[in-house]
Amino acid sequence: MNCDKFREQIPECLAGQLDAAAREKLIAHVDTCAGCRSDLAEMGAVWRGLRSLPVVEPDAGMRSRFLEVLEAYQAGMAETPAAPQRSGRFAFGWWPARAVRQAAFSLALVAAGALGAHILTRPPAPSPELAQLQAQVENLRQMVALSMLQDQSPSSRIRGVGYSAQVARPDREMEQALLYTLNHDANVNVRLSATDALEKLASNPEIRRALVDALPLQDSPLVEIALMDILVENNDQAAIPAMRKLAQDVQADESARQRALAGIQKLEVSK
Repeated sequence: MNCDKFREQIPECLAGQLDAAAREKLIAHVDTCAGCRSDLAEMGAVWRGLRSLPVVEPDAGMRSRFLEVLEAYQAGMAETPAAPQRSGRFAFGWWPARAVRQAAFSLALVAAGALGAHILTRPPAPSPELAQLQAQVENLRQMVALSMLQDQSPSSRIRGVGYSAQVARPDREMEQALLYTLNHDANVNVRLSATDALEKLASNPEIRRALVDALPLQDSPLVEIALMDILVENNDQAAIPAMRKLAQDVQADESARQRALAGIQKLEVSK
């Protein structure tokens, strides 16, 4: 059995719907396959988040409004010519192929449905239930992002960084994960993505201090330049010594040295 077949069984395993023999085969495969093991971890985080979502009870008028929307949809479908079905692994072009991505997409639909039900059934006033739901979705986003940052695939880690950017208020664990990625990831594109994600957090003095500390650790001129641009944009005077050291390093990339000199000038002028 190939990895795709095993990945299709992960949701059934987490739901307790997989028979014992198939479950044992899946566990044995996951023990030897890093990719499927990562998918199982991501899917597990999504599954736990979905189980923690509260059940929204609609009021009596919700059913009638739903039936009205359904009737309008059916009438519109009857007037629209049938589109040819796509061939391939899934029925709709927008539905993701991997099980863990399907779960994440399902979460978005669940959250959207819950929020929509809340809007339709309650007046537009501040609601503790709505705030709680939004916080749970936010926490789930962070769990998925943290899991993807540990993936062996650089493209998955880049998607994890991108997913972290959707978190409105990342907690300290998320911030530290992005900083660790910036300083230690082997792929320069992943480090650049982490730099971009950290830019929106640069109003935090602790994050800026960490970015200053990260500058001497970089071996990529692209990352060095991106870091210096963030520090200069935020007028961080503490970055001057690190930038001066880079500008004086004859072995450093010339474009990075020139950007350091220009950044020092801007910072000194703004003192």
